Amino acid sequence: MIRRSIFVVALGLQAAAAAAQTATPATAPAQPAPSMSASARPGITLEKFEARREKAFMRADTDADGKVSLAEWTAFQTQRKAKGDPAKSFARMDANKDGFVDKSELDAFLAKRFARLDKNGDGVMSAEERPGHKTAPNQEQ
Repeated sequence: MIRRSIFVVALGLQAAAAAAQTATPATAPAQPAPSMSASARPGITLEKFEARREKAFMRADTDADGKVSLAEWTAFQTQRKAKGDPAKSFARMDANKDGFVDKSELDAFLAKRFARLDKNGDGVMSAEERPGHKTAPNQEQ
């Protein structure tokens, strides 16, 4: 009887081992696609360029009226310790010469600037085209 029990146990172990070998392995959880690092990004679109610049520019709008005056711009540029004459840069942006730069004037100015920087005209400013990049031409921002 003991021999028969050992035989049954051994047979059961063999069956379990065989089942384990033929069982389908559980699928591994899907790995997320590798994200693009900041240094490998393909470039900056006009929309992203405008959004970044508008956000920075509108910090000068201290009275929150949706437009920037020459006085606000001068104070902002002084606070940032920016190079150059703030009145000259303001004049380039103030297309209608009303003494204020609003979002539409800023967008038009930024679109022209983006077009100048996007040397190959593909609608994306690559790292090499961006001012400040070691291979980019030195241009006033």
